[in-house]
Amino acid sequence: MTRKVHVLGNGDMAHMMPEGVRNKTARDGKLVACNQPPFAIKDPWCTTIVDFKMCAALTEGSINLDAFMWVMGNRPRLWMDKNPNFYMKHSGHIREFYTTVPKYCGTKANEAATNFNCGHMATHYSAKRLNPDEIHMYGFDSIFDHNMRSYTDVVLNSDRSKTNNYRLLDVWRPIWNHIFNEFKDITFVLHHKHPNPKIQTPKNVEFFTGS
Repeated sequence: MTRKVHVLGNGDMAHMMPEGVRNKTARDGKLVACNQPPFAIKDPWCTTIVDFKMCAALTEGSINLDAFMWVMGNRPRLWMDKNPNFYMKHSGHIREFYTTVPKYCGTKANEAATNFNCGHMATHYSAKRLNPDEIHMYGFDSIFDHNMRSYTDVVLNSDRSKTNNYRLLDVWRPIWNHIFNEFKDITFVLHHKHPNPKIQTPKNVEFFTGS
């Protein structure tokens, strides 16, 4: 039987995740989310948290992710080391720390951690830890279009100026191909409204447009 993981991003096309996957009635594999999911999902394996900004929001209480188990990245680990009270309060929600930051994300540690965004980490974690044959990805619009809209931006302010958007796209897109090539034995199925990504993808990447 094919082992699957479903990774839910926060872009507009997240809605392509089938209802049965969202509510677990027809979920064939684990579900991994990024930060605060854009809609209700039932019993995910985890949500992934990668940056200081989300940790600060959780600390002040402006965002509540208590309904989920968390997989925390490199920067959240540093945050908790410096905020032991926060760790004590939320340790029951932490499934694990995943502090891997691939070398292809940047030559300097701080730079690499910044470049390795939540979607990257969720996908890399799924490939590395959950041993799937297939990873189905929803809501990763920036791979396909100049569309940086993210549900996370609704709850956390982000710099979405044109200059910063182009900078981020230039950094983020190549990392995807590195991830796809690192895990050549996994089939990555990208769900989007069209099958034309802005990057050249290897043979283990497939596209599903819903038709």
